[in-house]
Amino acid sequence: MTTAERDVHTSHIAAVRAFNRRYTRVIGVLQGGLLGTEHSLTEARILFELANFGAAEVVDLRRELDLDAGYLSRILTRFEDKGLVARRRSETDGRRQVVELTDRGRTAFAEVDALTQHQIGELLRSHSPDTRTRLVGAMHTIERILDPHSEPDPAAVLVREPRPGEHGWVIARNAELYAREFGWNGDYESLVARIVADFLNSHDPQRERAWIAEYDGAPVGCVYCMRENDDTARLRLLLVEPSARGLGVGSALVEECLRFATAAGYREMVLWTNDVLTSARHIYQRAGFELVESNPHHSFGVDLVGQTWRRALDFRADPDR
Repeated sequence: MTTAERDVHTSHIAAVRAFNRRYTRVIGVLQGGLLGTEHSLTEARILFELANFGAAEVVDLRRELDLDAGYLSRILTRFEDKGLVARRRSETDGRRQVVELTDRGRTAFAEVDALTQHQIGELLRSHSPDTRTRLVGAMHTIERILDPHSEPDPAAVLVREPRPGEHGWVIARNAELYAREFGWNGDYESLVARIVADFLNSHDPQRERAWIAEYDGAPVGCVYCMRENDDTARLRLLLVEPSARGLGVGSALVEECLRFATAAGYREMVLWTNDVLTSARHIYQRAGFELVESNPHHSFGVDLVGQTWRRALDFRADPDR
């Protein structure tokens, strides 16, 4: 990353600050007590941790919530005075304190938790299910960008048929990503547009199919299975968004393509790619494809080495074909 790329534009800083101001107002964290209770946001967070994860060493609680030691100690003292928590020495290290909720503390948490559930429910109620899904996806995107150590969930990847408008997304994202990552020019966008248009205009749904990979409510990848001839299917336009790499999206799309082609009666699958697409080539190799041909060429404004990969399919004759 260059120095210019590391410099943060003031408009981006202003946008994040504006979002923070609006969001804290919307969820009411600027009020003296959270949701009309006597507890601050920090106090409610401590109750949540202890209610959901059980007794904790104070030092671990402080580290998890990134709180000043003195500030946390004062809160726990207030909680103790109100009978919400109990503190004791650790059984394994007498120098450490363990804190846990009392029955009264669990009751206090249940009150805050119920009010929070109601508030968020009311916040979402006026929006459609699709809008709610987009909102949750956007929140997960913020988490992944601002917390690079957060663990993605590969099980949350959904492979499905494209929805209206998503073939256009395929064209746009192919053009944008390959231009940014490899410097390819508009010739590539034109090629992708022709492939997608041909698919939409004349594909046989029994022998040709497209898939979108969805994560957090948004498309993050695609692939197409198209007829080469009666015995051969061609895999085309495999793409995985940078934000979703490492989730197994590419492998999931290729496996879906292979399953469909096998069920459709093809004997083999072929694909064409370029040697600079290292991640894609690794996916093809893991899926059992073998490199059968390489040729240098000048396309999309750059010098490339094109590659043809093939894989035999578990052919089963269909008596109806």
